[in-house]
Amino acid sequence: METSALQCTNLGKIYSGNIAVSGLNLDVRSGEVLALLGPSGCGKTTTLRLISGFELPDIGTIEIEGKTISGPGIFLPPERRHIGMVFQDFALFPHLTVKENVSFGLPRSDRRQARVKMILSLVGLSKLQGRMPHELSGGEQQRVALARALVPTPAILLLDEPFSNLDAKLRQQVREEVKEVLEVSEVTALFVTHDQEEALYMGDRVAIMNNGSLEQVDSPENVYQNPQSSFVARFVGLADFLSVFFKDGLPWTEAGPLPLNQIPTSQADLEVMVRPEDVRFHLSDMGKGRIISRVFKGPYTMYNIVLDSGESVRSLTSNRLHHTPGTRVDVSLQPQNKVSYFHKGLAVEW
Repeated sequence: METSALQCTNLGKIYSGNIAVSGLNLDVRSGEVLALLGPSGCGKTTTLRLISGFELPDIGTIEIEGKTISGPGIFLPPERRHIGMVFQDFALFPHLTVKENVSFGLPRSDRRQARVKMILSLVGLSKLQGRMPHELSGGEQQRVALARALVPTPAILLLDEPFSNLDAKLRQQVREEVKEVLEVSEVTALFVTHDQEEALYMGDRVAIMNNGSLEQVDSPENVYQNPQSSFVARFVGLADFLSVFFKDGLPWTEAGPLPLNQIPTSQADLEVMVRPEDVRFHLSDMGKGRIISRVFKGPYTMYNIVLDSGESVRSLTSNRLHHTPGTRVDVSLQPQNKVSYFHKGLAVEW
């Protein structure tokens, strides 16, 4: 039976009349990494601050390993919550060495020092433990911050956009290193980010947040392939939507028919989600679409195609093809995954 390391129930926070977090219910399972993903201003950082004890909730409860740390008449300060924190700016002490940063605030017992040594080895910093923060690269500083958070053996590790200060190439490298450390240490972690690729890579599950509430909590695969709202579909990856109509009881779009084994139960005011990898096209003077832009992306090319109705789709193709804007094309759909239908922004079963 899976146990909860962290449980938030009906959590809410309002700032000067503005709702930052509303009715949030979140369950982080022991040993998992849950990525909390959302756009700027959606409430994810506020949620992290509520969990860590830096903010007082207006409503709701927070439990860590079954113990209430915040609720009616209860509010434990951050230092009593058994939480590890990794901040955006790493927050290292500039006058302390790597080892001193990692062991800061810990008792000087042999057992604690042995754990410091073990964690430094785990994050690959054993040979750098005598260096000062300014002598380290951004990735190395990130590992120091991670090691410091892991040393006290926290019940849960909170990471607040920990890679945002790194350049793109270093961010990818450090992301891989941190994921490996989290897996080896088997720590429970809540990872906050606005980067979709990062969330899909880091999270065992992904929680999508919008306007202070959770839209969907699911595996990375399901969040991408089976979004429960048009917001999730558009925010995680690229998504276009085409109107659905029916011929002889079968679903069609302007780009052609949809799979016959995936017919929605409701047929009113439907749209279907289309990912760029689902769209194929070929040149045709009589085609129903026209290329309006072409974007070269290295290993592939993205074409933006407007249909005669005014609806548009994007198509991901090999960069061996080169078609100029204005070219007429015929478009077809070849869904790579389950087709997702939507009615007024919400997913419809079929």
